[in-house]
Amino acid sequence: MNRRLVGVAAALALIALAAVGAAAANPALLITGYDTATVEAVDGETGETLATVEVRVADGFVKRYVGLSATDDLPAGEGMLFVHGETAERAYVMRDMAFALDIVFADADGTVTTVHEAAPESPPLTRYEGPGRYVLEVPRGWSERHGVGPGDRLVIDRE
Repeated sequence: MNRRLVGVAAALALIALAAVGAAAANPALLITGYDTATVEAVDGETGETLATVEVRVADGFVKRYVGLSATDDLPAGEGMLFVHGETAERAYVMRDMAFALDIVFADADGTVTTVHEAAPESPPLTRYEGPGRYVLEVPRGWSERHGVGPGDRLVIDRE
């Protein structure tokens, strides 16, 4: 093998290694885009619409891990919907977050099981837990302002 070819191969290997290291240090670099959906919060007893929010959908491991941590703020009427394969006990943290959220857990039918008000990151990371297949993150105060709580439903339109 000639020296030039070995040098080029070594340079390409270093570039690839640097790219893998950068992605490991900042998983947000792996995300190329989010699907979107509309989530309607509905009163569990009356069926009345309580609120509607436009969301980015985090339905893969990396998207769920990064979540909103690469986001500077979350305007009113927007959020993120985390989609898991099945209903199970979940725990969310506010890793690298600069703003407060409501974290709304819902089962496979969309029935709200738990609502947390979460403060921005402060060590040690607080675990916000609840059973859910879906987890909706919205600006803090959204749930109280719209009267959304356990027993209500999230209706998800993923057109």
